[in-house]
Amino acid sequence: MAFVKEEKMKGCHPRLFGSKEKKVAKRTDGPCCNAAGEVGPSSSKAVSSSPLRTLSGVKSIRLSHLLAQPSINKTTEPIRIFVSTWNVAGKAPTAELNLDDFVPPDDHSDIYVLGFQEVVPLNAGNVLVIEDHEPAARWLVLINQALNRPADNDTNVFQQPSPSMDSTSSRASSSLDTTFSDITKTASGSTIFHKSFLKSVSKSFMPLQRKQLKACNCPVEMIKSSYRDACFRRPKKHAGESDSSGEEEKENTRDSCCSTGNEVTSAPTARDQLKYNLIVCKQMVGIFVTVWVKKELVQHIGHLRTSCIGRGILGCLGNKGCISVSMTVHQTSFCFICSHLASGQKEGDEFRRNSDVLEILRLTLFSRICRRAGRRIPEKILEHDKVIWFGDLNYRLALSYADTKRLLTENNWDALFEKDQLKIEQDAGRVFKGWNEGKIYFAPTYKYSSNSDAYAGETATSKKKRRTPAWCDRILWRGDGTSQLSYYRGESRFSDHRPVCGTFIVEVETLNKKTKRRPSSADMRIGAEELLPTDKNKGKGTPRNMSCPKIPQ
Repeated sequence: MAFVKEEKMKGCHPRLFGSKEKKVAKRTDGPCCNAAGEVGPSSSKAVSSSPLRTLSGVKSIRLSHLLAQPSINKTTEPIRIFVSTWNVAGKAPTAELNLDDFVPPDDHSDIYVLGFQEVVPLNAGNVLVIEDHEPAARWLVLINQALNRPADNDTNVFQQPSPSMDSTSSRASSSLDTTFSDITKTASGSTIFHKSFLKSVSKSFMPLQRKQLKACNCPVEMIKSSYRDACFRRPKKHAGESDSSGEEEKENTRDSCCSTGNEVTSAPTARDQLKYNLIVCKQMVGIFVTVWVKKELVQHIGHLRTSCIGRGILGCLGNKGCISVSMTVHQTSFCFICSHLASGQKEGDEFRRNSDVLEILRLTLFSRICRRAGRRIPEKILEHDKVIWFGDLNYRLALSYADTKRLLTENNWDALFEKDQLKIEQDAGRVFKGWNEGKIYFAPTYKYSSNSDAYAGETATSKKKRRTPAWCDRILWRGDGTSQLSYYRGESRFSDHRPVCGTFIVEVETLNKKTKRRPSSADMRIGAEELLPTDKNKGKGTPRNMSCPKIPQ
């Protein structure tokens, strides 16, 4: 009898943890305790109602079951993206500047990605000491005016804002006007605008819930089906990562001292009236990037991150380099790279530009926000579904000035393009292998005389200062489901470069309407009760009783 009791006790104490698969199978097939306390094979009816069957079911749960990707219905829809790049030669914008050549009024894209190079002069003060953010703030106001004002509004944004303009833009413009005149000057007499001022201006054009842009927007089904790869809270950043999110979180603790002069503020109701919201505003010395998104699309933006790579003086300072923006639109990942590569028209300078591209691809690393079931959110540039690279790439023509001038006179673009360094290097597989660029039907964009349509070489007093015209400003892309609708240059005489613009139609993956999206503000945890089988007899979703049946004494 003692032996039988020991056997009973042995079978009624299942081991939930540390049991091997073979032992689980052996115990399930062997004798078990039934309700009468007898040892023997149990009937199917008894097994189905036995709590011990529940326990063995819990034990048999495999991690592969938790990691299995669910069948989520996806579809694709097109979105329109406008990309523009402009080297503005260190000149701050004026009230008279017309942005139609940079942001055309008849374009109604879903996303605008606008990049500048040399937004400030690349002198030692801006590179080594402190960046001047006045020009960037002015560009922001002008771009907001172009995207969000009524079509018939031609108000001077720096002096007398019109009552018909939305109140957000009006307050920003008037505040900028007074702040520009009241700002204190440094000992050298130059006006310096700190980064906090640019951030306070940019907040006026950002959505109210801008922090949610950096959160995970993966669907609930993916999260529940995943364990280690689920989208929980954001882990700590990698050492050495360049990401602006940490800085922006610190802003909230010092909002009272963020503004210089009159702070640019906006009421929630006024901000809601904007047709386009600013979601990215980032400056690194002379490189400046802004991304604007239609208000209806903002809720579908997630995983927003930025990264800066300096490739200038000593191979690390920010007078050359790039700013990269990573984000997801619906379920498709995007990366936008605005770069200013090594200058120079001597033979061999193209290899320095190649090196800049390769180092940017190697060094750029976006911070981790979350992991989706089946694959991680991209951390490197080439891991993204769609990538668009634009900026002053500085590739020149492998021709003499005389030959270039003759072909320009003949408008022989094809012969000129055969000598384009970027085309030569790309065809040789040394840079941008697998990338695409639209057909160029416009004249070289560099270098022009000030406020003129004449190339600078025609008026240069010496061969040293003479620059051979070249297509320095370019837009390239990679990724399936991307088609370019237009590729052209603007004709503004504001700078020695002409702006270059491109419009794309991009297919993005979207979830069906029944699929729920994860609230970005909630902590996602998987409760133990979600992993247990449910008891049909006790109602749907109720976990079975986990207690072991009492052993008769």
